[in-house]
Amino acid sequence: MQYRDFCGERVSVLGYGCMRFPVTDDNKIDEAQANALLELAFDNGVNYYDTAYPYHNGESEGFLGRSFIKNHRADIFIATKSPVWMIKTEADFDRIFAEQLERLGVDYVDFYLFHALDAEGWQTMKRLDLISRAKALKAEGKIRHIGFSFHDSFDVFREIIDSWDGWEFCQIQLNYINIDHQAGIKGLEYANAKGLDVVIMEPLLGGRLADPPTQVKKVLKKEKSPVEYALSFLWNRPEISLLLSGMGARAQVEQNIAFASEARVGMLSRAELKMLEEAKRVFDNNAFVACTACGYCMPCPQGLDIPQIFKLYNRTAWNGKKSAKEEYDRLTVRADACIGCESCVSHCPQHIQTPGFMKDIIAAFAD
Repeated sequence: MQYRDFCGERVSVLGYGCMRFPVTDDNKIDEAQANALLELAFDNGVNYYDTAYPYHNGESEGFLGRSFIKNHRADIFIATKSPVWMIKTEADFDRIFAEQLERLGVDYVDFYLFHALDAEGWQTMKRLDLISRAKALKAEGKIRHIGFSFHDSFDVFREIIDSWDGWEFCQIQLNYINIDHQAGIKGLEYANAKGLDVVIMEPLLGGRLADPPTQVKKVLKKEKSPVEYALSFLWNRPEISLLLSGMGARAQVEQNIAFASEARVGMLSRAELKMLEEAKRVFDNNAFVACTACGYCMPCPQGLDIPQIFKLYNRTAWNGKKSAKEEYDRLTVRADACIGCESCVSHCPQHIQTPGFMKDIIAAFAD
């Protein structure tokens, strides 16, 4: 395992994202399997574990606290997040933070983030002066480092950074496809110039870069796997301290650990960087919906599996409609069940206008 500096701490370049654990048939965390994955990661040097209040329908923090954190607290860093969209008063912030400490079974959190900040969430933070609450908790020793995760435009990102000189780190979405999306490379460089350390989420674009479409695979050279190219693109950058991977299977943990052992700044050649530029061009010209399958839009009041429907729709752009339509037709609830309530839109970090896309999907899969 390779390590880099992050807020003065020595963290593994690979962090464990605790949003995509294996689940049982009733969509509960499969605790035996998930614990085995966490222990495998720990045994191979992963020391940064990232969770949040709503992950796995609010079960992720409690699951981690029941055994894994208890067994390894002195040797790991725990990051969790304040769900700003759920906070209406300062008392809400304090109550939720206290609940998180109880769930995790800890006296303090190493890294505490304001979760998924956008323009609206930033206004909530300013109105309630939540930074002052976080500063007070840091002074009490209950938070060691304060940061934020982000989903909005670069202009909003810059405003947030410039509004307080106490930010220590930020978490942004970045991969070789999303270089101009949200904060993007521009935001990465701006945060670094302002003295913030940076952790990366969605390095594989919700898994879409692990098994990219055929046309993209044709662009990628055979010397490395698609996953290794995607992760190397990020580790190649000196501004990045670590990236997060939501590993839900043993093979994913083993593979990512092997890649992380080779991580270094400047690990990609100019030719490889140009190749990834071409892969992005091909991908962008054939992508319909920028869904990362994060699941924040779920559950849908009408029972739609929104990420799965988008996945099948995107597949029609690459490999024709036949196999995608066969799977789509087997869905119990399809796009025509959407009533346009927009509850999904307000929760989507990518700001996808789902009802409009559902109309397109109905037409795309029409007989």
